[in-house]
Amino acid sequence: MTDDEIDTSDIPPLTEEFFSKARWRKPVSSPSVLIAVDAETLAWFQAQGEDYEKRMAAALRIYAEAHKQSA
Repeated sequence: MTDDEIDTSDIPPLTEEFFSKARWRKPVSSPSVLIAVDAETLAWFQAQGEDYEKRMAAALRIYAEAHKQSA
């Protein structure tokens, strides 16, 4: 879908009141870390798509959550 195909007729105009109440929020970023991963595992994640680093982080999160009870 292109920008021209989007129906914006029902979007109310942004007023001064809207902008006076709006708050800027800085996105929370994740810390960057360097870890050793074997080539086969890295290749598998990379084959899943461009967001492979997010998928790796999600896999680690799931693993950590699953093992919280046993720790």
